[in-house]
Amino acid sequence: QVQLVESGGGLVQAGGSLRLSCAASGRTFSSYGIGWFRQAPGKERELAISISPSGGSITYADSVKGRFTISRDNAKNTVYLQMNSLKPEDTAVYYCAARLTGRVTYVYWGQGTQVTVSS
Repeated sequence: QVQLVESGGGLVQAGGSLRLSCAASGRTFSSYGIGWFRQAPGKERELAISISPSGGSITYADSVKGRFTISRDNAKNTVYLQMNSLKPEDTAVYYCAARLTGRVTYVYWGQGTQVTVSS
């Protein structure tokens, strides 16, 4: 069982930055890949960025490439999402989720944190 808690959301002006954190419970955090998903009002949830259990592999959606970075500290059971050059279209609820090594499906989810980018 893994429990995830996101933090760091808020209101920021376009062009600004935010850093989100995803803190996990459990002793096997390093066995899980972590993804940051986002869902804007009226839109489907999308995977913005993900990181492998070791941190050696990262995937990006085209919409965030060059602006968002992800990192993890397995000793602290935490994954970070650094968002730079934010745009109003980045406004969404951001969720972190975990999937076990070798699996496709994300099975553990946080409660989400709101990010609002004003123009």
